[in-house]
Amino acid sequence: MANSLNQIIEIFKQNYTETPAIFFSPGRLNLIGEHIDYNDGFVLPAAINRGIWIAIQKNNTDVIHCIAADVQEKLLVTTHTIQKQNGWRNYILGVLHVLQQDKKTIGGFHCVFGGNLPQGAGLSSSAAIEAGLLFALNKLFQLGYNPIQLALFAQLAEHSYAGVECGIMDMFANLFGKNANAILLDCVTLEYKWVPFALKDHVVVLINSNVHHSLASGEYNKRRAECNEGLSILSALNKEYYSFRNILPEEVKANQSVLPDTIFKRCLYVTEEIQRVQKAVQLLKQNNIEAFGELLYQTHEGLSKLYAVSCPEIDFIVNEARKYPKVIGARLMGGGFGGTVLCIMQKKGSGIIAEDILAGYQQQFNIVAEAYFVQAVRGTHQLLTDIAEQSY
Repeated sequence: MANSLNQIIEIFKQNYTETPAIFFSPGRLNLIGEHIDYNDGFVLPAAINRGIWIAIQKNNTDVIHCIAADVQEKLLVTTHTIQKQNGWRNYILGVLHVLQQDKKTIGGFHCVFGGNLPQGAGLSSSAAIEAGLLFALNKLFQLGYNPIQLALFAQLAEHSYAGVECGIMDMFANLFGKNANAILLDCVTLEYKWVPFALKDHVVVLINSNVHHSLASGEYNKRRAECNEGLSILSALNKEYYSFRNILPEEVKANQSVLPDTIFKRCLYVTEEIQRVQKAVQLLKQNNIEAFGELLYQTHEGLSKLYAVSCPEIDFIVNEARKYPKVIGARLMGGGFGGTVLCIMQKKGSGIIAEDILAGYQQQFNIVAEAYFVQAVRGTHQLLTDIAEQSY
């Protein structure tokens, strides 16, 4: 795996003659607000200090040649032959497709990308590629887009070529991240504000379960359909219920008899999570990290029991975390059916706790998980080539 900036630059030099422009495109965590970015909710993501580096430069031809350093695979197309392929290539091709649909002229370029963002861990590696590439192409070819437009194009790229009907959160966090801050994002209006997230006595630990069940993407789209069905039933009862943000959990419970059981559970989770995000913001502003952590446990309970996107491996990690008083909150993060558990724990002793959870997990499932200690950082940006990778 090419997991350092120096390695990315070296691979570029070995394959191409141009001097590359270098960009860092972060992964993201979502503190709270899971699966409500596509349900008119509010989310609270942050860019993290793990991500991908992109070395890229125009080549003055119509040839696009990209190297995915982490998997040692290549993409070779011309600007006239953009069409779907397989796997990671669709993230690149989807970006090129949406730019062409917007009548932008993109010339040929050489590109190498890779980093320390594990695929399938729920840290949004796809958005890091899409938004990062869009940011880079916007600079190189002077396309004139603002960050909001880039986020929307990155989302469209994921819809059109990768085939995942994702919300806007991942791309937005990637582009709008700020040091020691999370982003409260209104997924309807795209209005946003930064919320302080500078932990002093606590740390964020992401535990990658290293499982990613194959039904994840299909179930993701199914959840969207189930939520749409529930909203349709509720809005037929009351015209004020045209959006989940206008519906209280108590109102979902009051209408339980008219909702199929599965649809009821989905609607209850969504409305409860929208409320939890608003409460979380107030707690962070008050620097009440302990109470904020308890909300994470509540979210996981909802994701596991009501939204049904967890799995035995993830539930085990959360239940193990609960055993430690120093772990103030833990939950599934991301699409679900594997991926990552977000933990917030007291800084002192956090390394030992993380190791204990990993050991218990391996003993239970015979799977080696990984723990990452991360911080909230700046969003996608251009680097100078002589900046040391340790800065990130």
